[in-house]
Amino acid sequence: MRKNSIKNTRINGEVMRELSMIIRGEIKDPRIHPMTSVVSVEVAPDLKTCKAYISVLGDKEAQENTIAGLKSAEGYIRRQLAKNINLRNTPEIRFILDQSIEYGVAMSKLIDDVNKNVPSQEKDDENE
Repeated sequence: MRKNSIKNTRINGEVMRELSMIIRGEIKDPRIHPMTSVVSVEVAPDLKTCKAYISVLGDKEAQENTIAGLKSAEGYIRRQLAKNINLRNTPEIRFILDQSIEYGVAMSKLIDDVNKNVPSQEKDDENE
């Protein structure tokens, strides 16, 4: 199976959906922040490994605690994944902290700040 085949894309989506349901509803670890989401999942073509990109809305400590909590619950998550998805192999999951959402929010805020200053300069130009 090739990396970007239709089958691999479908498996990525299914694993991502199940993984987010397991993290949101079944894990009771207090280290895992309530505002945790699965951004994307990349399952290897041989179904042996999986990279799960996790986004945590919180400070640096909350992000580190969430990743540590997910790594300690990996066995349970893998078992639930095997129960819910019928795959030949249940992939070994590597949790990777994804800060793209946080980066996007920060960029959006910077753009908004710049746009607030621009109209006042245009008004000054019109008055001259």
